Amino acid sequence: MKLSYTTKNTRLLIQLEGNDVKESFKQLAEAQEIFDEPCCALCKSQDIKYVVRTIENNDFYELKCCSCNAKLSFGQHKNGGTLFPKRKDHFETKGWHRWTPDKK
Repeated sequence: MKLSYTTKNTRLLIQLEGNDVKESFKQLAEAQEIFDEPCCALCKSQDIKYVVRTIENNDFYELKCCSCNAKLSFGQHKNGGTLFPKRKDHFETKGWHRWTPDKK
């Protein structure tokens, strides 16, 4: 089964192929969770980009807002190699946050 999906902001066209409906559904759900972020939840800018940082042989995946420098970090599942947005610690802003230095 082949699927084509265009993200809500129409920036990406995603091609998926699964052996059956369940596998296709799972692939689409994963793709939407990662690639269908419409804008930065802090400043509402659509000028966001995908960033992968490598530190000591570890890859860190995130979306970065080019307008306000906020980011949405992604975690990695231990099995399967898939990603998920880290939204738990910043629930009010859907996981988006800006680094602010500690003021002493």
